[in-house]
Amino acid sequence: MPETTPPSGLEKRAITEGLELRAIRAEGTPPTATGYAVLFNRSTDIGGMWTEEIAPGAFAKSLGERDVIAIRSHETARIVGRKGAGTLVLREDDKGLAFENELPDTNDGRDLAVLIDRRDIAGMSFGFIATKQMWDDTVSPPKRTIQEAELYEITYTAIPQYDDTEVGLRSLDAARKEQRQHNKAGALSRIAARKARQAHAERGI
Repeated sequence: MPETTPPSGLEKRAITEGLELRAIRAEGTPPTATGYAVLFNRSTDIGGMWTEEIAPGAFAKSLGERDVIAIRSHETARIVGRKGAGTLVLREDDKGLAFENELPDTNDGRDLAVLIDRRDIAGMSFGFIATKQMWDDTVSPPKRTIQEAELYEITYTAIPQYDDTEVGLRSLDAARKEQRQHNKAGALSRIAARKARQAHAERGI
């Protein structure tokens, strides 16, 4: 199973609005946290710099290829579930990325069960690397659609946050540069075509 240590370029996002999270306690079994770590087609404002949506199916490829961990407060040393171990189950549906996490009999696991029941956990975050995306720079702020991404972690957090936005900004800059190059190439092509037509006209072709 691939390692979960994320490479550089990991981005972190959080959801709070519409969050569904609860701890199921069946007699004689460990408590299991369930909910959504990602919501699809939900426009999120990223610090006023751009809006962002995760497209349905964005994690389908990643879920079939790599391991994912569930952690506390963005700390990878505080693991409370792992896809490869069967203690974290992830699946996509029309709404988003749903999860079931069998919580461990540890301080973090027991605390999480209580905090979820009390609704002290304010949201879920997730760490990903976008592998296919689309930018719409004709609107303000620009809109980013994550079409495909590698998922590395989901995180229980009391303070949801949007981390590593510089990665997204570099992506936006690259998209703008590509568009400028495309526009320049198109302009040069039109100039060349116009010159060819003029030359043909002068030769009576």
